[in-house]
Amino acid sequence: MPRFEFFTTVLALLLCAMGAGVQAQPAWPQKPIRIVVPFAPGGNTDSIARVMAERFTQSLGQAVVVDNKVGAGGAIAAEFVAKAPADGYTLMMAAMPVMAVLPVISKANFDPLKDFVPISNVGSNPFVMGVHKSVPATTLPEFVAFMRKNPGKFNYASGGSGSVSHLSAALFVKRADLNMTHISYKGGAPAVTDLLGGNVQMYFGNFSELYPHVSGGNIRIIGVSSDKRAVQLPQVATIAESGFPGFKTVTWNGLMAPAGTPPAVVARLAEAVKEALASEGTHTKFQQMGVDAIGSTPKEFADTLRADIAIWSEAAKAANLKME
Repeated sequence: MPRFEFFTTVLALLLCAMGAGVQAQPAWPQKPIRIVVPFAPGGNTDSIARVMAERFTQSLGQAVVVDNKVGAGGAIAAEFVAKAPADGYTLMMAAMPVMAVLPVISKANFDPLKDFVPISNVGSNPFVMGVHKSVPATTLPEFVAFMRKNPGKFNYASGGSGSVSHLSAALFVKRADLNMTHISYKGGAPAVTDLLGGNVQMYFGNFSELYPHVSGGNIRIIGVSSDKRAVQLPQVATIAESGFPGFKTVTWNGLMAPAGTPPAVVARLAEAVKEALASEGTHTKFQQMGVDAIGSTPKEFADTLRADIAIWSEAAKAANLKME
């Protein structure tokens, strides 16, 4: 056989072998996928996970189930996913408090930057500042002026020491140079109840917690913590545009996988998130929850996580929280 034909034959055989090797790798996914949620059913994180699981089941061709693993402020779920096989079949619907706050205020058994690979930031929602009707303020500047004239006389509520509502309020109180007393509750529901009753004067809460009570007249929403006004509250100015430039605290829910998950799987999941969020039905459900759809790239999500860890470290210091 002439030398040219010999090398041509060898090259063809090598290419065929390589092609056979690629074809031998099974396409992902080949079995059901689990999305682990760090909180109990019923909240925003769980609701978002279930909406996405339904869409993923349709787009990926495999059953996608939600698995609620509750405990330790979300650390149990995070540690479980961090130690799961990096094959794309165990994912986490991560929540900002678990990934950016918990490691700042406690000795968590997981590293949000090293143990996970970000896939896509699915959606975010700002906090809104609600004040009791007895407070003579309809805008944030009026609220600040009133509190400065009455130092130490009024309280602000939170859903628990170290919670996002606590850290958001503490950061604002510090930047506004106010003297208010923190009252901690076991969850957002009792905090809202006491705000409605006038036992506390201010509370940073989720849109879904406070907005339904505005029509009753007992509270007013006077500030939004995101960098843009809420679509549902276009008349309410952001805190940043009310004299506190740069103030921004939002919570998000994003899809993450164990570190080492194949890039091709991460890319397919990020694409599936975008496909799901493009659905009008998904968009409507998110709006009802007060959630803004995002659908970021893995890199964008990683940048968000790093920035938030820095923000919440500052907030923890403002709240005088020490790592436990």
